[in-house]
Amino acid sequence: MVDAIGWASSVILVLTIANQIRKQWQAGTSEGVSTWLFVGQLAASTGFTIYSLLLHNWVFSVTNGVLLLSGLVGYAITVRQKRGG
Repeated sequence: MVDAIGWASSVILVLTIANQIRKQWQAGTSEGVSTWLFVGQLAASTGFTIYSLLLHNWVFSVTNGVLLLSGLVGYAITVRQKRGG
């Protein structure tokens, strides 16, 4: 039951982030989105992923790994849109 709560929370968080990235992509603009947001997210997600793996906590390992990937995608979209591409 404890893991089910963790996995359900993880799915909610990942879907929320994915929806925001989708909106940013569809809008075709990253106006008002700071690249530093993604730099901070990437640093934190990397640290939390390593930490979670060392603790053998698979809920947080997967969640933080997915958040790391979403940070990379969000960063790439922001940089591309700010360059006009």
